[in-house]
Amino acid sequence: MKQIWAPWRAEYIQAEKDSVCIFCTAPQKAPEEGLVLHKGNTSIVMLNKYPYNSGHVLIAPLRHVARLEDLTDDEGADMWKLTRHSTSSLLKVFKADGFNIGLNLGKAAGAGIEEHIHLHVVPRWSGDMNFMPVLGDVKVISEHLHQTLSKLAPFFEHV
Repeated sequence: MKQIWAPWRAEYIQAEKDSVCIFCTAPQKAPEEGLVLHKGNTSIVMLNKYPYNSGHVLIAPLRHVARLEDLTDDEGADMWKLTRHSTSSLLKVFKADGFNIGLNLGKAAGAGIEEHIHLHVVPRWSGDMNFMPVLGDVKVISEHLHQTLSKLAPFFEHV
């Protein structure tokens, strides 16, 4: 049997699970700690701490709200504007060939944090599925989150 060494995952496995919402606490943290790319008047853009691919960003309203229909028009418009800005920035920085963009609304739909609505923007590349996820059920993330944060941060300075 082959082993894959990923000691950084121990931090997640061994950590006490917070009952606080990451989308509510991240705006108060330093960008490096909260992985925050942008905090606006109504929404936040942050890196996913456990990404599907390098450059995986999350967009959420600042207000703690769970349901799509409970978003204000301003929150919905701002989230969509930030989605467009995120895809444009990821194209420039990571040369993405495409994107998966979506919402997981409710636990049955796969929402990991169902009490605070958030949108995923996941960059994709032609041929980015290799033998690791197919045979090993393992996804390789090729870049550290802080490196991704420093590459994307300049694109969010004047949103």
